[in-house]
Amino acid sequence: MVKTKMEVKNMGIKVERPKEKCNDSNCPFHGSLKCRGRIFTGTIILTNMQKTATVEWEHRYFLRKYERYEKRRSRVKAHNPGCLNAQDGDIVKITECRPLSKTKNFVIVGILGKEKGFKEKMEAQEESKVKKEVKKAEEQTDGAEEEVTV
Repeated sequence: MVKTKMEVKNMGIKVERPKEKCNDSNCPFHGSLKCRGRIFTGTIILTNMQKTATVEWEHRYFLRKYERYEKRRSRVKAHNPGCLNAQDGDIVKITECRPLSKTKNFVIVGILGKEKGFKEKMEAQEESKVKKEVKKAEEQTDGAEEEVTV
């Protein structure tokens, strides 16, 4: 059986197949990319790169000394095929594949839904960054004024 380029192949992972078709050779559904290894579920944080998304998820890490857990975050860059076209705030399933670039070893295979309150969370983070920058600028100008008065 000869497969055409547009035919959707079986990946061995239970995910919903995309309705759109793409001509991306690195698409696990329509291209020749093989998926193997680890599978993670996370939230897309950034999609400002071409066909690349930054996916983040939290996990718990046990500290033996204090006999408690702490939250840690993992961030990974993943290939975003054109047929899926996942956006910021989407909860996605990613699988490991061969290295696609220096930092990209994963590909998005399914969109599971949207994260509630994602926009508000990102706006709050941006606001806190701006406040920190303003505070640093004020501290620098205060230090310069003290040197002049001495």
